[in-house]
Amino acid sequence: MFSSKTFRRLGGALTVAVFLAGCQADELGYGPKAQRPVSQSVARKMQAQDMPAKSPILIRIFKEESKLEVWKQKRNGRFEILEDFDICKWSGELGPKFKEGDRQAPEGFYEITPGLMNPNSSYHLSFNLGYPNSYDRSHGRTGSHLMVHGACSSRGCYAMTDAQVQDIYALARDSFKGGQRSFQVQAFPFKMTAENMAKHHDSEHIDFWRMLKTGYDHFELTHVPPKVDVCEKKYVFDATPVIDGVPFRATAQCPAYEVPPRLAQLVDKKQREDDQKFEQIVAKLEAREERDKRWKERQTTIAGFVSGGTVSETATDATAEVPAMATAPGQIAAPTGSPAQSPIRQPNGSPIATAFAPAPSPQPTNNDGTGGFLKRFIPFGFGNEETPQTTSVVDGETNQAMTGAAPETIPAAKPE
Repeated sequence: MFSSKTFRRLGGALTVAVFLAGCQADELGYGPKAQRPVSQSVARKMQAQDMPAKSPILIRIFKEESKLEVWKQKRNGRFEILEDFDICKWSGELGPKFKEGDRQAPEGFYEITPGLMNPNSSYHLSFNLGYPNSYDRSHGRTGSHLMVHGACSSRGCYAMTDAQVQDIYALARDSFKGGQRSFQVQAFPFKMTAENMAKHHDSEHIDFWRMLKTGYDHFELTHVPPKVDVCEKKYVFDATPVIDGVPFRATAQCPAYEVPPRLAQLVDKKQREDDQKFEQIVAKLEAREERDKRWKERQTTIAGFVSGGTVSETATDATAEVPAMATAPGQIAAPTGSPAQSPIRQPNGSPIATAFAPAPSPQPTNNDGTGGFLKRFIPFGFGNEETPQTTSVVDGETNQAMTGAAPETIPAAKPE
């Protein structure tokens, strides 16, 4: 039998072993990972921006940019961006999550409570997004265990590096210690600017994104997390029922509500300006697409003739559909009508000089029908054709043609 002295020694040894195990260091610090402080670099930024260590936070996620932003409240009550992290991996494509197993990362507005934090995650540290929320459930969407976590591996989640999630977790933990009951995660397909909305104007999700943009605009204008409710299966922001005590229900008709007048005015002004810019950019994008289409049709027509197509059929189709096919995109076709046509005149009757209507010069006679056809369709001769440059408008400037689609992200398998 063991003496009481032996038991005391064993108990002391066990206590020391547990203590030492808890203090084992790794590359990210000492002690239990869920209790470690924020990194020194983040702590310095908080101090520089007058942000108390335990003040509330807000997180914004942008898929296309692969960014996770942490915003933190300053002493003046407004939120400012503290840190933006590069997302290591996210699953699926632009657009919301619909069902369990589609490996799609969610989009929308989510509230994270202390109960959704996981200090014992297999992926270093994590917190659950709370998907599906009331909006998702009202649309019959399903899914579970959608996280922001470490380990840089994603199957429907937003995966960070261990070092990144260490700081994110610590900031959330400290905000709860300071009295924040939940923090908001706003997950967007991209930064909700007029330029980006125009870039994706033909997406099947554009109406959903317009709704998300309203919440985005509320925060952009106030730097205060918007109050989020759901009624009639849609999000509403900073809304207060006219009759006290009347709740918002996700699938029911919205009660009469009001938004603070000054905020409503600012949001309306911003959205009108963005809509105008959106329409201008979309018009330019559609014009570019039409030029590209016509250019490809012309190239196809010429290629068919050169490779042995029927001259009469090719010429008839091309001439009927596009009378000025001989010009490349961006060039103005020479007039094909009678030389007796009158010049364009201003209201006062004087003709307008044009730089693109030179006087017709005599053309040599060519009795070869094929040559005449080629002259109509290849005005610059063989071998000198230039491929047109297409342009796009991004961030208010004209740049080379963009791809228009986010790079496909291939989800990695979770580590066991």
